[in-house]
Amino acid sequence: MDEDLQLRKFHKELSSGTVSLVLLAVLGQSRQPMYGYQIAKRLEQVGEGVLAGKQSALYPVLRNLEAAGLLASEVEPSTSGPPRRYYRITRPGREALRAWTHAWNATRDSVDKVLQGEL
Repeated sequence: MDEDLQLRKFHKELSSGTVSLVLLAVLGQSRQPMYGYQIAKRLEQVGEGVLAGKQSALYPVLRNLEAAGLLASEVEPSTSGPPRRYYRITRPGREALRAWTHAWNATRDSVDKVLQGEL
């Protein structure tokens, strides 16, 4: 397996668990509901490749988070095209965001210690 393929595989495995976290974070920081394209653009601005050009990967994760009760959505008509589904974070979503952020920070700190040789 060449290095490029290994890196892509590693990146895919790493990002699969973090996309849900960053989606909750973006919606948790937003003062108003957002539709998928807005969320993707926000992630492009700050996320440095969280979705890496794979906006289509965003929608199944949004649906899964909604099915889990962490997000709620409403469809609203659009003047410039098809109706848009707007997502907002729910109270259980905010609780999950806090817990997942804590887990992320603990994991990141632990991995950083290992990578820096602080065993």
